[in-house]
Amino acid sequence: MHTNLWFWIAFNAGVLSMLAIDLFGFQRKAHAPSTKEAAIWTAVWVALSLGFNALIWHWEGQAKALEFLTGYMVEYSLSVDNIFVFVLVFSYFAVPAAYQHRILFWGILSALILRGIMIGVGVALVETFHWALYLFGAFLLLTSIKMFFSRRKAVDIGRNPLIRLVRRLLPVSDTYHGAHFTVRRDGRWLLTPLAMVLIMVEATDVLFAVDSIPAIFGITHDPFIVYTSNVCAILGLRSLYFLFAGVVHRFVYLKPALAVILFFIGAKMLLVDVYHIPTAISLTVIGLVLLAAIGLSLLVNRRRQATTEPTTKSYQFTMMTDQSFSQSRLSADLETLHARVKDKALTLAEVEQALRGRGFAILLILLALLYLLDHHEIR
Repeated sequence: MHTNLWFWIAFNAGVLSMLAIDLFGFQRKAHAPSTKEAAIWTAVWVALSLGFNALIWHWEGQAKALEFLTGYMVEYSLSVDNIFVFVLVFSYFAVPAAYQHRILFWGILSALILRGIMIGVGVALVETFHWALYLFGAFLLLTSIKMFFSRRKAVDIGRNPLIRLVRRLLPVSDTYHGAHFTVRRDGRWLLTPLAMVLIMVEATDVLFAVDSIPAIFGITHDPFIVYTSNVCAILGLRSLYFLFAGVVHRFVYLKPALAVILFFIGAKMLLVDVYHIPTAISLTVIGLVLLAAIGLSLLVNRRRQATTEPTTKSYQFTMMTDQSFSQSRLSADLETLHARVKDKALTLAEVEQALRGRGFAILLILLALLYLLDHHEIR
């Protein structure tokens, strides 16, 4: 069943309209999106994707809608792995926060074109050669095993062959020039570091597409579903980056979960002529794996925070408010203070910390200090 041409036109027109609104409306002035703004845009893109899923249900039925939702979940979860690389690239090139959205915008716009071409090639390959499914399935199995057992290593972006090649072939300026990708200097055009970052983002997306596009063929062979689920996942990646860039490293079980998902899809592709796994089961498995990864990551982080609370053997003065002040606690503070002064172990840092207290407690501690300072030396 081939999708009506008007559906393709309407979808792409809608995507271009949203990108135009984002670029010329909300991002007319370069700025670093706040967490609140990123959360709103993330919710908007997810809501639009789910709304489009409802339209697919209305147009083409429940089966196609489930295929889109499953493919969207797979692509969206795999795209999260891009965030790790984006953080690394932006940090290496010291990209100002205000220009990061611009890089991701043009990077994702180019990614839509590149992925469209790759999906077209993949669809033609699968429709022409059935054995291509086995090739994709084996590739996903190997990728999943490598992903599951490998650890993240420190990467020297300066040694990246692509970066070295571009710098060798094209002139590159040493400093940023606002939000420009090129600058004219001494009569010749130079690439700015911002252009180098854009090239790295494009290359990263191509590498990740090599994993994600074969994965979607394990869900569906419908070109429209493959393309639209990919596009919807990519469109939400920018806001997702600004929302999770600072905390994505805390989801320690996300990478193993993605490996399990890729393994499942690869196995499904290899078994395509032996046993057909329903899309609803695939959706359930993928959803449960992602929920388990998120839940375990949150649990581990909570336990780590509980066991790594900063502790110190040296006495720290208790800073108390008027409401929480108690005579017994103050007595203990003064006894400890007296003992440390008597042993000449009181430091100026501890005095400063005591002076940061608030309310009635600080008044009494200050009186104690004044009395004790008359009789003892503070080093």
